[in-house]
Amino acid sequence: MNASRVEDGRRRTSGTRPNSPPRSRLKTRLGGTHQPIESLGVDMSGMLVELDDFVPEALAGFCDLHRDIVLQVAGGVVRARTTRKDKVALVVGGGSGHYPAFAGYVGAGLADGAVVGNIFASPSSRQVRDVARAAEGGKGVLLCFGNYTGDVLNFELAAERLRSEGVPVRIVKVTDDVASAPEAQRSIRRGVAGDLVVFKIAGAAAERGLSLDVVADLAEAANDATRSFGIAFRGCTMPGASEPLFSLPPGDMGVGMGIHGEPGVREQPLCSAQTLAALLAEPLLAEMPPGAPRPVVVLNGLGATKGEELFYLWHHIRAYLRSQGVEPIAAEAGEFVTSFDMGGCSLTMSWLHDELLDLWHSPAFAPAFRRGAFADLVEAGTVMVPAPPPPAGRAADAAETARVRKLVCALEAIAAALGEAEPELNRLDAIAGDGDHGRSMAAGARAAGLAARNAHASEADLGAVLISAADAWCDASGGTSGALWAAGLRAAASSLEPGRPQPLSALQDAADTVMRLAGARAGDKTVVDALLAAVEAAQGGTLREIAAAATRGAEATASMAARAGRARPLAARSVGHPDAGATSFAICLRVAAQSLEHGE
Repeated sequence: MNASRVEDGRRRTSGTRPNSPPRSRLKTRLGGTHQPIESLGVDMSGMLVELDDFVPEALAGFCDLHRDIVLQVAGGVVRARTTRKDKVALVVGGGSGHYPAFAGYVGAGLADGAVVGNIFASPSSRQVRDVARAAEGGKGVLLCFGNYTGDVLNFELAAERLRSEGVPVRIVKVTDDVASAPEAQRSIRRGVAGDLVVFKIAGAAAERGLSLDVVADLAEAANDATRSFGIAFRGCTMPGASEPLFSLPPGDMGVGMGIHGEPGVREQPLCSAQTLAALLAEPLLAEMPPGAPRPVVVLNGLGATKGEELFYLWHHIRAYLRSQGVEPIAAEAGEFVTSFDMGGCSLTMSWLHDELLDLWHSPAFAPAFRRGAFADLVEAGTVMVPAPPPPAGRAADAAETARVRKLVCALEAIAAALGEAEPELNRLDAIAGDGDHGRSMAAGARAAGLAARNAHASEADLGAVLISAADAWCDASGGTSGALWAAGLRAAASSLEPGRPQPLSALQDAADTVMRLAGARAGDKTVVDALLAAVEAAQGGTLREIAAAATRGAEATASMAARAGRARPLAARSVGHPDAGATSFAICLRVAAQSLEHGE
C-alpha cells in the first residue's frame, strides 16, 4: 500500500502558514483596500492516508453515518429503503473527490443509487451494473452522470449489459460547463455543478412515478436549460499528497477550471468580488435563451471557498444580475460538486419552465440535500447483489498451463513496472488532465496480476485467465484507461485459441475494440498511437520489436496536440509531452516482452 504522511508541523506566523498557498483567494474590500481572505487549515487533515483504502473506507464511514438513508452495495450505494415497484430508478455516479456528489444525493426525491469510482476516476462498467441492479425496482433505470470520456464509456457499456438482461435503460449526460467547448459543440461539454439541477429534476420526476422516457426527457430538458462557469484560486491536494495537483502564479487565478483538478483554460489576475461576479455571470448570460424564464442560480464552492465567502460573493452576484435585468427565481449557495480542497467556485444558471421548476422545488431527503418533508418512505429493505459468475473456460493441459504461467508472470512484472512509473505517469497526466493515470494503471495492473494468479490456480485456460485479469483491471482502475484496458484484453482473449496464441490477431482485435470505444484515431494523442505502432510491427516482428515500435509511437505523441479525451480542452498544454496513456501502454508491452522472452 502507498502511504504518505501529511502533517502540519510548521509554526504559524501571523495566522498564516509559511510556504503554503492561501486556501481562498477571494478579494474583499476591508478598510478601503483589496486584501485576500486567507482561510486557516492544514493540508489534507494531517493524518496518514492509505491510498488503496481511502475510497472504500471513506465510503464505509459515509454509509455508517447515514445508515438510515443509504446502504452500501457492490460498486457504491443505494437507498436504505427499497425502490418502489412503480418508479424508475435514478442512478448517478462518477469518481470520488467531489462530495456531496455523488453518494450525498442518494435519497427520497433524488437518486436511488450512486456508483462510486476511485479518486477522480470513473467507476467501472461492472460497478455501474451492480448498483443499477441493486437500485432497479422494475420500471427501468436512468443513468445520469457528467460528460467525461471514462464515465461515458463505462456507463454505456453497463447500459448495454443491462439491456441484454432485460432492464430498460436511458442515459442522460450532463453538459453544462461553458468553458469546455463553444455553444455550437454543447454535446462535448463536460458536466460540473449542473449535476445538481439535472439530478434533482430527474429524481423528483421518478419519485412521481413517471415513465422512464418521460423522466429521461425531463432530465434532458433540465440539462439543455443549464449553464455553468467556474474559477480556481488554487489547485486541490489529493489524499496522501503534499503538493497541490496544479499551482498558479502568485496573484493569479485559473478561469474555466474543471472539477477533476484540471487547470483553467486561462489565467488572469485576482480581482474584487464585484469584478468576479461579472466574470462568472457573463458567459452564462451570453447563452441565455430568448424569452427565458427567471433562472434558478447555484453558487458552488469547490472545497476551500465556503460559508461566509460564498455569501459575500453571492451579494455581489445578485447585484450584478439585477444590473443586467435578471432576477433569480430561486438560489442556492454551498458545496454541491467539489474538487477535494480546491480553492474556487462556480456559478450555475438554469432557465427552467414551469414543469421543471415545480420538480426543482419538490421535496427531497438525502444526506447532502434536503427540502420539504418526506413522510411516505417505504419500509427498509435489504438489497443483495449477486456475485458475478466466474469466466467460462476449459481446464488447461500441460502445454496450456505453461503458457498461462508465463502470462501470470508477465502481468505481475507489468504491475511492478507500473508501480515504479506511477509518479511519472501522474506527472504527464497532470499537464493537461487530472493527474491520476499512474495511480489508476498501477492499481489495475496489481488487481489483474492477482486475478490471473487465482484463475491459474483453478487451472483455467489462457483466454479465461486473461478475461479474469481484464475484469479485475477494470474494477480496480476505473476511468477511461480501466475500461479500455479491460475491453482490449477481453478482445485479445477472444482471439487466443487454446494452444495457438496469435499475437498479431490479439493486438489487432484489441486495437479495433479500443478505437471503437474511445472514438480515437492515429494522431489524436492517445494510447491508440502506441497501439497502432505495435500492430504494424507485429506483422513479422519479434516481441521486442513490437514493444520498441510501441515505445516510438508513444514518444511521437510528444509533438501532437490532444484531439480526444480529457486533455482535449487543454490541448496546447500537452504539446511537448508524450501522452500518459500511450506511455503506460509502451511500458506494459516492453515489460511483457522481456518477461515472456525470459520465460521461454
